[in-house]
Amino acid sequence: MTARILLVDDEINMARTLAKNLERAGHVVTHALHGEAALGLLGADTFDVVLTDLKMPVMDGMGLLRAIHDRGIGIAVVVLTGYGTIESAVEAMKLGAADYLIKDARPQEILLTLERTLKVQALERENARLKREIGRLEGIGELVGSSAPMQEVYRLVDAVSQNKSTILVSGESGTGKELVARTIHQRGPWAAAPFVAINCAGLSETLLDSQLFGHRRGAFTGAVSDHEGVFRAAAGGTLLLDEVAEIPLSLQAKFLRAVQEREVTPLGSTRPVPVDVRLVAATNRDMTVEVRAGRFRSDLYYRLNVVHIEVPPLRARREDIPLLADHFLERYSRQYRVAPKRLTAEALARLTTYDWPGNVRELQNAIERAFALAVADVINEDALPPGITGRARRLPLERADGSLPTLDEAEARLIAAALAESSGNKNEAARRLGIDRQRLYRKIAKYGLG
Repeated sequence: MTARILLVDDEINMARTLAKNLERAGHVVTHALHGEAALGLLGADTFDVVLTDLKMPVMDGMGLLRAIHDRGIGIAVVVLTGYGTIESAVEAMKLGAADYLIKDARPQEILLTLERTLKVQALERENARLKREIGRLEGIGELVGSSAPMQEVYRLVDAVSQNKSTILVSGESGTGKELVARTIHQRGPWAAAPFVAINCAGLSETLLDSQLFGHRRGAFTGAVSDHEGVFRAAAGGTLLLDEVAEIPLSLQAKFLRAVQEREVTPLGSTRPVPVDVRLVAATNRDMTVEVRAGRFRSDLYYRLNVVHIEVPPLRARREDIPLLADHFLERYSRQYRVAPKRLTAEALARLTTYDWPGNVRELQNAIERAFALAVADVINEDALPPGITGRARRLPLERADGSLPTLDEAEARLIAAALAESSGNKNEAARRLGIDRQRLYRKIAKYGLG
C-alpha cells in the first residue's frame, strides 16, 4: 500500500534515514522540521499519515497533535518516541494518535505499524462512505425518502452545498422547498452564517422593496429608522426567496441588479451596498410559463436558474410515505414525550393511496392529528382526517343559537374550512374556493385567519 507520509522531526540525520527506508518501501515522504511547518504543509497538500517526533522546537509533537484535532484535519498520526517518553506517547494516544513507535525501532517494525495504521484509516473512510450512502437512501437532514426522485434531489443538494451557486428550487406547495434550501445551507461550509427566508407573496411593492433591499429613515411614511433588508441580514450565509414568481414586474429590474452585481440600494438611498450571500429562489409556478406570459423577466429567470432542483410531489413518490409517516410519528413521540405509536396496515394503506394535494405538509398535519387523537399506541383509520378516509364532513353554518350567520361569517367559515381541508396550502384552498390567490390573501387578512 503506497502512501504519502508527512515526516515531522528536527533531527536531520534521523529523518533522512527514516525517509530512505520508507521510500524504498514505495512510499512518498515529505519532511518538516517542526509542528508549525507541518501544519502549513497539511493546509497546502494532501497526505495519508503523519509520522511525528514528540520533542521539537517551535511546536512539538503534542502541540501538532492538538492542532490537528482542534482543526478537524482528518488524518492519522503516528508518534515517534524515545524509551524515556512512553508516558508522553500514552498521552498522545489519548489525544487521538493512531499509534506510537520507539525511535530506534527496526525498519520492518516501522513499516508494519504504518501499514496497519493505513489499513485502519482506509476501513474508517469506507465505513464513513457506506454510512453516507445508507443515509442518502433514506434521506439527508430533515429530508426523508428513498425513492429515485429524492435520490436525485439528494445528489444535487450535496453538490451545491459546497459552493455559492444561485439555485432555483421548484415544486408544488408543501413539497418541502424551504427544507431543501435549509439542508443546502446546513450541509455547507457556511452553516454557521445566517439563513434568512422571505416570502415574496402578499406584500405591496414598496414593502417588498424595503424587506429585500432595506430603506433609509424617512424613505416612506412610517419609515422611522433605517432597515438593512434581508440581503444584508443574510450576509455570509443563505437567503431564501420563497414564491419568487410573485415579485412585481416593476421591481424585477432592481432585483436583477442585486442578483447580478451582488449589491443592493436601499429605498431612500443612491449608494449601493455590496452583499455576499448565496441565493436560493423557490417557486410553485412553471417559470417558463411565467416568462412567456411576460410576468417574469427572462434575464432574471436565467440568473436564478443556475442550478435547478425539482422537488417531486408526494404522489410521485408514494414509496416514501411509510418512511415519512414513521419520521413524523417519531418526531411527535419525542416532542410530546410519550411512547411511540404505529399505524395499522389499513391506516397506512389509506395514506399510501391518497393523492396528497398538500404534499408532505398535508401528510405531516394528518400524522400530527392522528397522533393526538389516537388513545392507544396503535393508530387506526378513525384517527385520520375524513378527507383521507373518504368520509364526508359537513360544514355547519348555523350559529349556536340556531340562527343563520351573516355573509361575512359564512365566508370566513368557508375559507377556514378550505384552508383546513387543504392543510394550509393556500394554492389548493384558492382552487377549492374558485378564487385567485391574491384575493384569498386579502380575505385571510380581512378575517384574521393567518
